[in-house]
Amino acid sequence: MSKKPYFKIDNRHVGEEYPPLIIPEIGINHNGSLKKALAMIDAAKKSHAEIVKFQTHILEKEMIKTEIKPGNSKNKIWDIIKKAELSFNEEKKTQNHCKKKKIIYMSTPFSREASDRLEEMNVPCFKIGSGECNNLPLIEHISRKKKPIILSTGMNNLQSIKATVKIINKYDCPLAILHCTSMYPTPYNKVRLGAISQLKKIFPYAVIGLSDHSLGIATSLGSVSLGASIIEKHFTLNTKWSGPDNIISITPNILKRLITESKSIWESLEEDFSVLKEEKPVINFAYASVVAIKEIKKNEIFNHNNIWVKRPGNGKILSKDFKKVLGKRAKRNIPINKQISPLDIYNY
Repeated sequence: MSKKPYFKIDNRHVGEEYPPLIIPEIGINHNGSLKKALAMIDAAKKSHAEIVKFQTHILEKEMIKTEIKPGNSKNKIWDIIKKAELSFNEEKKTQNHCKKKKIIYMSTPFSREASDRLEEMNVPCFKIGSGECNNLPLIEHISRKKKPIILSTGMNNLQSIKATVKIINKYDCPLAILHCTSMYPTPYNKVRLGAISQLKKIFPYAVIGLSDHSLGIATSLGSVSLGASIIEKHFTLNTKWSGPDNIISITPNILKRLITESKSIWESLEEDFSVLKEEKPVINFAYASVVAIKEIKKNEIFNHNNIWVKRPGNGKILSKDFKKVLGKRAKRNIPINKQISPLDIYNY
């Protein structure tokens, strides 16, 4: 059994002892077009994604009408969400398309009603966005469903994160916590990857990951070396599509690279300083052996002028034992460039 925290989304194990789970967030990048949404599922699957994430909006249930504009758009948040809102039937069609393509469907609810819709759809887990991280009534409503929760933490400090985690733990929900900076895009000096190590120490029972809004995949890949088990990135087919998130999203080719390269980094993380058996062929030529660098007569004393270390490393006395030979006497005549053997040395 795994000693490190993990949980399952459908049949996919998630945790440090498993390859990183890359979550392409389609979110609202489809702009309310079911055709685009289905095409993005196809593209994610073709890029070897195991899962896709949407956002479930029931606008009148999640916000009152407002003139506020998000920092990454010139349009009102009400108008943006209204345009991107999918109906229950449309969301079912995206979910069924995921089943057909054998890719996991998940979504972020932004209201009680949205979470209840997703529960009716029997989603395998819930994703909580950063804006809802401190929405304790909604957190509790979702936690009562006792499904795995992936929690983003942008715009929240440790105090508010701990309050949310306390509620989630109350209902014994499997938990992943994603470090996040809610800037679109996030400058590299604001990503703060070191927070991943901090979260691992503070929440040792939770799976830790990164919700990454920086451009490209450099910081996402870097997070894997720090123990991130989940990486969430906005995903699109065209960064020129309208909508606040398309411009910072990765495209299919970059998604494929992220999936492949994050697994490569994960595979390289084992902590082991032993010499591998696979290194033996290299040792044979790369190590050095003690060698006569001039003809040595019987009873001659071994010294820096008549022996030294040279490749290959298939001799009887390796370079690490060079000093053990110095000062001893030769048992026999030794020709130049012969590897020195214990049989050549008195009292070795």
